[in-house]
Amino acid sequence: MDIGGTALAFYGLGAGVVAASLVALKRRLQLSKAKHASLSGHARIARRIASLVPFYEYDERRFFRSDNAPAKIAALRRDGFMRLSALYASRFGETARHTAEVVDTISDLQFTQAYRVPFQYSRLVRQHLKIGTFVRSTEGVMLVDLDGNRFYDLGGSYGVNLLGYDCYKGTMERGLARVRELGAVLGPYHPVVVDNVKRLTRISGLDEVSFHMSGTEAVMQAVRLARYHTGRSHLVRFCGAYHGWWGDVQPGIGNPVPARETYTLKDVSEDTLRVLRTRRDIACVLVNPLQALHPNDAAPADSSLVDSARRTGFDREAYADWLKRLRAVCTERNIVLIFDEIFVGFRLAPGGAQEYFGVRADLVTYGKTVGGGFPIGVICGRKDLMKRFRDDRPADICFARGTFNSHPVVMGAMNEFLRLLDTPEVRALYRALDERWNDRA
Repeated sequence: MDIGGTALAFYGLGAGVVAASLVALKRRLQLSKAKHASLSGHARIARRIASLVPFYEYDERRFFRSDNAPAKIAALRRDGFMRLSALYASRFGETARHTAEVVDTISDLQFTQAYRVPFQYSRLVRQHLKIGTFVRSTEGVMLVDLDGNRFYDLGGSYGVNLLGYDCYKGTMERGLARVRELGAVLGPYHPVVVDNVKRLTRISGLDEVSFHMSGTEAVMQAVRLARYHTGRSHLVRFCGAYHGWWGDVQPGIGNPVPARETYTLKDVSEDTLRVLRTRRDIACVLVNPLQALHPNDAAPADSSLVDSARRTGFDREAYADWLKRLRAVCTERNIVLIFDEIFVGFRLAPGGAQEYFGVRADLVTYGKTVGGGFPIGVICGRKDLMKRFRDDRPADICFARGTFNSHPVVMGAMNEFLRLLDTPEVRALYRALDERWNDRA
């Protein structure tokens, strides 16, 4: 037996194992470096910490002194709070009564009420500031509650209200009138779908269209198509971005199980591009253009605005440059670039974020406002990525279907909305849009 040769072989094997381990360690370190330093960038750690945070709350005395304010200041705060409580009771009585009648049987309402403010303050706020959940009518950008109070609709119905509620009342009514003879026939298409597809492919600059019932469903199918055609497992999302409530794109707090095939990386970062260039398991990258306003942070909500620390800045050229570099790396590595324009779609430009930033995606998802007032999710994409089957492997398919996809009433209202986008009046709204909002700000 050649002992020297055997030893040499073992040394070689050991060196190979060490080299492979070092490569794996390098990739692991690159991945860690590409994650944002906040808990939002570390989904698994965030979930663990969230599970350990105990419940506690402030009684009335501590509520007004939780920042160790002097007794005089706390008294002034309490007086102001109670005056506000009395105002609520006098102005929102009927609306609050309707809300109280159903709050114990609508789980969504229980959740939103519990998290309107940080949990330490929640009980006292819910007790004294009873915000109603019912409205009876709309006028343009105004909401009218059951007590006749009028409010500016700052939430925009989660992004649906782009052109004012009177516009959507019209698109819904006209859309229903156009398909009334067909009714709720599902499966076959109403002829209005032909025009919808032509308009959507022109807007997106892409080849094919797929209809779904919600934005979350559209994102799910876009990711599934990317995995199907690349044969890879992982998706990349950016820290702070929202892409619906599906588990793979909501990997941190709020997801009961860990998302093991999701990388949450830093937005606008060379570290992220380095990961995309070196890993072989990445199928797609999801971009929510809303992040241009606050890279690596979630969109501001009531609870995140409590301390007034949030600041929003926007550099269009810088974010466009980032998207162009991201586009180049995705092209180089055959990674599918997905623009999730469900929220911002048609707010920035008639052609959406692709037109506004001058960057083309491989797949684009639309939703919310494009339904003309009805539930909708849309994918537009390259022909090779939209195909759900293989000609040479008939049993290898990428299935996606929904009972109400392409519902005639939704398609009718969508067509009315898409036609509105082409009118001179709506096109005029986009002219000098940035300058107008800068002046307002």
